Amino acid sequence: MKISDLFRKKEVTLSFEVFPPKTDIAYEEVEKAAAEIAALGPDFMSVTYGAGGGTSRNTAKIAAGLQDKYGVNVIAHLTCASSTKDTVKTMIRQYRDMGIENIMALRGDIPKEGRVCFDYDHATELIYEIKSMDDSFCIGGACYPEGHVECERQSEDLVHLKEKVDAGCDFLTTQMFFDNSILYAFLYRIREMGIEVPVLPGIMPITNKKQVARSVALSGSTVPQKMKVMVDRFADDPEKLKEAGIIYACDQIIDLISNGVTHIHVYSMNKPEVAAGIMKNIATIIK
Repeated sequence: MKISDLFRKKEVTLSFEVFPPKTDIAYEEVEKAAAEIAALGPDFMSVTYGAGGGTSRNTAKIAAGLQDKYGVNVIAHLTCASSTKDTVKTMIRQYRDMGIENIMALRGDIPKEGRVCFDYDHATELIYEIKSMDDSFCIGGACYPEGHVECERQSEDLVHLKEKVDAGCDFLTTQMFFDNSILYAFLYRIREMGIEVPVLPGIMPITNKKQVARSVALSGSTVPQKMKVMVDRFADDPEKLKEAGIIYACDQIIDLISNGVTHIHVYSMNKPEVAAGIMKNIATIIK
């Protein structure tokens, strides 16, 4: 099912994200984790794609397996940074041949060793590419409530976001954030600009102390004082911190749904126990 059709069908949805292994050695472990998350009955699952296509084969394999073996709606990521146009077109055809109807179109992170190809500069170009090849895909895109780390001003980032939506993006998923007021301000700004597509808040349950530093480094996300206090209090007890992180994420989700933001995406980091904890806490609310 197309994700856009799912949003019209259901008022509240909950989805989880998994990432494929970079090597075949870890494939079975990741496949098992993805299957356990699928067994929870999410509305859909997204499968990430490494920069430059580093996980392309496993991305397609896991996405197709979730769809065919477990009957889960899927969206397969596709990044274009350091990818040639031929490579991107091959992946689009592969997704289509596998019956995958949804693509998350992203520029992707620039590899540490630098770009090896400059066929695409922005995700907007990738969206145009997908649309030109096959207009039947439902296309998702990324957005950044606190602004993209590479943009000096958020206003500049929002102009690019409008271009992305105008190119054919059907919905948006946000970068992680830990303070819902940031999202509400962002939604107000983009609606004022005429961006009307559904926006899925991306929720990242913090389950270990290292995640905080890494999340800030990668996304520039603001860490509220109450999260800092939580992490400091339970940093030396992994089980307590995991439970506290799940509860913090659930509090965010409940507040979002209460305020009319009803399609929620969780960065579950291949952790079935985290996905299960969230599902257990809000199962009644999302029915």
